[in-house]
Amino acid sequence: MPLWKRWAIPESRNKQIMETYPRARNDLEFFPVRQDGQQFVMVRDHLGLSPEGTALGIPLYQFMTLLDGSRSIRDLQTIFMRQQGGVFVGSEEILGLLQKLDVAYLLDSEAFQTVKRQIIDAFKSKRIRPPSHCGKSYPDSPAALEFRLNDIMAEPSTPLSDVSIPSGKVQAVVAPHIDINVGYKCYAQAYGMLENSKSNRVVVLGTGHQLQDGLFSLTDKDFEMPLGIIKSDGKAVERLKKAGQGVVVPDDFVHRSEHSIEFQLIFLQHVMKRNFTIVPLLCGSLHLLPAYTRQALLDRTGPFLETLRQILTDPDHNTLLVAGVDFSHTGPKFGHEQTAGAMEMQSREHDQNLLKHLSNMDAAQFWKESAKVKDRYNVCGFSALACLLEVLPKCRGTVLRYEVWHEAPTQSAVSFASVVFADASSARVS
Repeated sequence: MPLWKRWAIPESRNKQIMETYPRARNDLEFFPVRQDGQQFVMVRDHLGLSPEGTALGIPLYQFMTLLDGSRSIRDLQTIFMRQQGGVFVGSEEILGLLQKLDVAYLLDSEAFQTVKRQIIDAFKSKRIRPPSHCGKSYPDSPAALEFRLNDIMAEPSTPLSDVSIPSGKVQAVVAPHIDINVGYKCYAQAYGMLENSKSNRVVVLGTGHQLQDGLFSLTDKDFEMPLGIIKSDGKAVERLKKAGQGVVVPDDFVHRSEHSIEFQLIFLQHVMKRNFTIVPLLCGSLHLLPAYTRQALLDRTGPFLETLRQILTDPDHNTLLVAGVDFSHTGPKFGHEQTAGAMEMQSREHDQNLLKHLSNMDAAQFWKESAKVKDRYNVCGFSALACLLEVLPKCRGTVLRYEVWHEAPTQSAVSFASVVFADASSARVS
């Protein structure tokens, strides 16, 4: 439902807004959609202050793009008058638009900051991280979830035709973090490799979609799931925090609504049938590095990656590595002018090159491929996979499945894959 049909305009906060330089929130996601022949921009708010389904009309969205904190009400009036050929635009009209955005918590205002602090404090006080997608992306009933997972794992095994399944000890798997109802075949391929796993600890690398101020985020919270609570390895988390000073963000708030780890835990609980602890690690964008290069990653995160490597090879634990990642994100939804269909040939080629270098454990070529296209295809799992390549013990990867999902309303697409890394020398690259 469009925003202006959902919220009334408040009578308060006029003076506050007038005296500030309004800034739109920088933690929102926006997706263009067409509905009933009209163009809208959907808003995704990981804090949940703007309800799911909130939509902005194009004029209101364009107005939001002007709110960078450097423009006053008078500046905004001047811009609007230029756009309308000199027609006078009153401050009341500008204020009315700002009020609509403010009451919807789309502005980085005092009202928003107050509510945000309350949400952060409430999460910090919890020892257990509640599930954020339970009942939405997967069933909240244990019985219904088990039924659904049994159905997924019973999916006929149809890996890529040129695949030799490794027989040695599995060191790691790569699985999607796309919606389970979309990527279920890839999930089944990845987690089918773990049905006989004897691991008692799992390092779970996820994509930190909302991680903006650092390269990594860790949490020592236990994870509440429909099938039971999964305990975090607090000692391992503390070791990584200590080694990662300067690259690990000081709090764990981004874990609150992040799904990339949560989706892996559903399957891990289902297939492993034993108690295990986890080391939950979210990876942010490597564009935060001084340079977008492998050497910059090693220079900046050397002690952190070395500690992670030691945790994986610790003889006192049988530790598995799981990466919950997706690959290319193409089309208007992800900032491209072209549709995903028009880009698919090139994005598929890029994905396949990345998967080849990943399977060969060739970090140099993996980085070279991304740099070659200047990360044009928005591979959101790149940072987690780059870290995986630096910390895994010597093994070989095998691509089990690769898919591309198209979202028709936005003419956009997301690709994802399942990969297994094992000791077996017989493993082949597809």
